[in-house]
Amino acid sequence: MSRRRVAIGAGGAVVLLAALDAYVVTTVLLPIIKDLGIPVNRLERVTPVLTGFLLGYVAAMPLIGQLSDRFGRRAPLQACLFFFAAGSAVTALAHGVPLLTAGRVVQGIAGGALLPVTMALAGDLWDERQRPVVLGAVGAAQELGSVLGPLYGAGIAAVMDWRAIFWINLPLSAVAMVAVWYAVPGGRGEGPRPGVDVVGGLLLALGLGLLVGGVYNPEPQESALPPWGAPLLAAGAAALVVFVLWELRARTRLFDLTGVRRGPLLATLGVSLLSGAALMVTLVDVVLVAKTVLRKDDLDGALLLTRFLVALPIAAIAGGLIARRYGERWPMAAGMAVSAGGYLLIAGWPADLADASYGPLPRMDVDLVVTGFGLGLVIAPVSSAVLAFVPAARHGVASAAVVVARMMGMLLGVSALSAWGFHRFHVLTADLRPPLPFGMPDAEFERRMKIYNAALDEALRREYQEIFWITAALCALGALLALTVTAGRNGDVPAPASRDELLTR
Repeated sequence: MSRRRVAIGAGGAVVLLAALDAYVVTTVLLPIIKDLGIPVNRLERVTPVLTGFLLGYVAAMPLIGQLSDRFGRRAPLQACLFFFAAGSAVTALAHGVPLLTAGRVVQGIAGGALLPVTMALAGDLWDERQRPVVLGAVGAAQELGSVLGPLYGAGIAAVMDWRAIFWINLPLSAVAMVAVWYAVPGGRGEGPRPGVDVVGGLLLALGLGLLVGGVYNPEPQESALPPWGAPLLAAGAAALVVFVLWELRARTRLFDLTGVRRGPLLATLGVSLLSGAALMVTLVDVVLVAKTVLRKDDLDGALLLTRFLVALPIAAIAGGLIARRYGERWPMAAGMAVSAGGYLLIAGWPADLADASYGPLPRMDVDLVVTGFGLGLVIAPVSSAVLAFVPAARHGVASAAVVVARMMGMLLGVSALSAWGFHRFHVLTADLRPPLPFGMPDAEFERRMKIYNAALDEALRREYQEIFWITAALCALGALLALTVTAGRNGDVPAPASRDELLTR
């Protein structure tokens, strides 16, 4: 096996490792909150653990990718793996939400940077004709994380403490660092050192951080937004506007759109963002439905989610075949429309869900497969469409932009919809009071407890129903955006010559 294959194999492996950790927490949330002493009716307190990783992942991805252009690939990859291991150790040692969140943020920053650096490495080591296949393999490693992450977390948590998930990252990161040191070329290629858009990177991170902080509400029983919500949301929007204006005028940019048809490109990235929001809502809320309404354990909750997850890669292959024959617009639009219908079906789940069926087929299984198939159809056409609008010399950056858009959707989607859902739950249960076992016969107390628990279950079901309605609307919007994506190809600009000689340096 050539060293460049070992290099990209190591890069793909670390991308998969980071992607697994992006999704792994979704199936072990309840064991985490139990260990940290958080009441099950105050799930909003653990929201930063989810959003912290995603925020770091998105904010760091483009900036550290540029740093690798300036200083070479090996050093950034090893630094990211070191800090990923350090963040994993902090997460495993945490006994409170602040330290747990801090560890996840460090993990996210380091993990998010691994993808663009690995994609850039593919551009260094393969010529223009072979590069798309290699980039596709790296992208597949990223997508595989969304499928395996929840199962990986549930599987480890079923036999060990949830902290083992993060301790395992330390030896895996060490092995990956050795492989990177051996296989990835040191230094950088010849030619002028490219600039680094530090200002753009900080503006993007600031805007996203303010938006996430604006929708995080530790007291959702009082209002949908915290007292600081509106000012932070306004400040975050302003920071992102400044980021866009900076990118239009700066000499060195995080995302260079020179010569690119911006309308179709931005519409495609919008589809990626909306599909990411829907994906994260599904990963979190389907598991919560299983645990809180259906009373399933961690493993059974993850197994229920597999109906959705298995449909994703199958549909991704189908979406690629359809896009090759009919273009990217139609499978994107059809996928988002099908997923919108799937979320409407999920929103209509009855109270006796365990016994609901379509003839011989369980309703839960059918609805989750339909929804997963719809979102899966979108994966390949979105990536293909973005590459179609961007010259070949910038395919690595374009591929990273697809993932950034999806992760931004996941980050903002889970933040906003969680804030809404927690607020609605507290509104729906504001008048409920648990019965006290004093001054009444045991039989009467049990009867009242059954009534109280049934009311809680109905409030939870209503909360999830509204979240899935909103998600269906987001997918419908994505279908409309997909219809605006017109066909067409940019003329490819000459790509740099293959740099296999880097391996001999």
